[in-house]
Amino acid sequence: MEFKEVVKSRYSCKKYSERKVDRARLNDILEAGRLAPTAKNLQEQHIYVVETDENLAKIDKATPCRYGAPTVLVVTFDKNNVFTYPGGKRDSGVEDASIVATHLMLAAADAGVDSCWLNFFDPDKLAEDLGLPENEEILMLLDLGYAADGAGPLNNHNSRKDLTETVSYI
Repeated sequence: MEFKEVVKSRYSCKKYSERKVDRARLNDILEAGRLAPTAKNLQEQHIYVVETDENLAKIDKATPCRYGAPTVLVVTFDKNNVFTYPGGKRDSGVEDASIVATHLMLAAADAGVDSCWLNFFDPDKLAEDLGLPENEEILMLLDLGYAADGAGPLNNHNSRKDLTETVSYI
């Protein structure tokens, strides 16, 4: 698929079938995340693939937004391995993990796999429930699977502000 088509057609799936993502496609999606750029190439991301009933139940306890997806990617970053920007007010953790997550999401769409970016959960509580290392912070969850019959984009999916409302030349 052409990149413009991937970006235009991708939507947040809110209802999944039970069909699992095959390993080859999942590995292609994960590889796209691995190739994402990070500040100073620190590659501080860690991606957890959640597919067991036990850990999916932990996701369901944390958020109502799994929507039946058979796979959930937990995207984290190592808080101890980030680039601190001049001035010391910010570091690269959130933005680097966001770039990784975006690569994962767009690679899924390109592979014909539906997804939904989730941030409606308490990241500290979920990290504790999943037993993640203390140095890792969860950025987001990415539902992965195939849309159930009747699923599709929300009514406002194609509603976008005009470019002149979101871009200024200065």
